[in-house]
Amino acid sequence: MQQSLMAANATICPPLVPLPDCAERGWSRAAMAILQNDGRRSADTHLLKPLFPGLKGISIYLKDESTHPTGSLKHRLARSLFLYGICNGKIHQGTTLVEASSGSTAVSEAYFAQLLGLRFIAVMPYSTSRQKIQAIQSFGGMCHFVKNASDVYGEALRIAEQTDGYYLDQFTNAERAIDWRGNNIAESIFRQMEGEEFPVPEWLVMSAGTGGTCSTLGRYIRYKNLETRLCVIDVENSAFYDAWRTGDLQTTASGSRIEGIGRPRVEPSFVAGVIDHMIQVPDAASIAAAHVLSERLFRQIGGSTGTNFFGLCWIAATMMRNGRCGSVVTLICDSGQRYTDTFYDSDWLKDNKIDIGPYRRMLDRFLDHGDFLLPSNSSNF
Repeated sequence: MQQSLMAANATICPPLVPLPDCAERGWSRAAMAILQNDGRRSADTHLLKPLFPGLKGISIYLKDESTHPTGSLKHRLARSLFLYGICNGKIHQGTTLVEASSGSTAVSEAYFAQLLGLRFIAVMPYSTSRQKIQAIQSFGGMCHFVKNASDVYGEALRIAEQTDGYYLDQFTNAERAIDWRGNNIAESIFRQMEGEEFPVPEWLVMSAGTGGTCSTLGRYIRYKNLETRLCVIDVENSAFYDAWRTGDLQTTASGSRIEGIGRPRVEPSFVAGVIDHMIQVPDAASIAAAHVLSERLFRQIGGSTGTNFFGLCWIAATMMRNGRCGSVVTLICDSGQRYTDTFYDSDWLKDNKIDIGPYRRMLDRFLDHGDFLLPSNSSNF
């Protein structure tokens, strides 16, 4: 009997051999420490409260994400994507990283790749602004260009497979990589709002982007059982608004001139069910709003922030018309220094047949006197 048990144990128990030294875990632990230290150094950003005399009873707040080390909201996303990739065993020492990005996400990812000593390739349309391309390259990243915005996804996947690399895939992984329960931008906003006159905002306003940030905001609002509502702003030639309006998440479009927020398809990170309201605004309105807000903040802000700000003004005007008081919060996504060749260039505006004058005058009148009167040639949105 004893011999039988010994024979049985011999077939079950593996032989005693040296255990692996887990050298790869040593690299991942060092990488995690680098990313966590960056998170501590840039843990929060300012919440600005500009004063606009025409907005009686409405408090406006701007979460300034342009102050991150890489200059945009995407710094948070990029760090989360790297943490997600390492913790899921996808990013190792020597891994080539690939992303489909029109700019700001790739800038931030190039920064983190450089911190970790990894090769980074950004796939983007030829129309991407020169300043963003230079920023990516300044962090050691490589830029691979495609003709059509809709081609970035397949090309990024092809390059990742060809290089035996890892496709970071912000459009799929944004809402997976970010913890919507806490330690995110939504929690930061509500913590900073404590003690304000209207500490619980009536509305948060955010452009669609990858869908990750607006989904995080919407989920956090519901998780904390807050009365705050979420309005998402979309732009011309983007798929999100029509998809939300019709419920058809297979909606496609040609792609937007407002870099980083208008998409030719509905991205997997876009969670339509957490959105309370959505509007679509003309590109002229977005760019005009960027100019107007830049003048009032005494520094240039990007086009996507212009989209956010125009949407915020629309929400504020609706609240005033309905006799409601309260606070409204949106984000400054990045600096306007990345768009001096486009949104702030008169020749570019002329070549693209964009007249921002009517919207600029409308917004100045609203901010100073409270009159929200859309230009006569604008669509009803």
